Amino acid sequence: MGEGPPPRTPVPEPGTESVLRARPRPGSAPARLSPCPSLAARLTVSYSRSSGPGGQNVNKVNSKAEVRFHLASADWIPEAVRQKMALMHRNKINRAGELIVTSEESRYQMRNLAICLEKIRAMVTEAIEKPRVVSKETAQKLIERVEKMNRERLRQKKIHSTIKQSRKADFD
Repeated sequence: MGEGPPPRTPVPEPGTESVLRARPRPGSAPARLSPCPSLAARLTVSYSRSSGPGGQNVNKVNSKAEVRFHLASADWIPEAVRQKMALMHRNKINRAGELIVTSEESRYQMRNLAICLEKIRAMVTEAIEKPRVVSKETAQKLIERVEKMNRERLRQKKIHSTIKQSRKADFD
């Protein structure tokens, strides 16, 4: 009869994020799993005061999210992609080799964290993409198009110049 309350599920510590959760809640849609289940342990997440939206709340709540991880030892990213990311985003890497991504777009901590993770995902995706190879024919067409535009621009400029010249009165 009086067996007591049902067993409680563990409450996550402050600072752990539901965005990075590896297990879905019962009855909810399955969470998107990261390629590495311990990815949450490899990211350092911190929060600070934001200068973004929030009104008076901005001065009281740590809503700015900052996610950092050591890029050179991120084994969940292929080596070639890591090297390309290091070149592409060298201004976001500190002296310790950590890639730092911040967000203060929202007034909510979790939303800013989700934005940071999306930025990291976009950086990896951008580094994975291969550059498009332009064929010689296409390159030649582009060069011809630019030359034709330049010729037309100079022709229009010459016409405009002659119109201006014809307006001047000759007092000789």
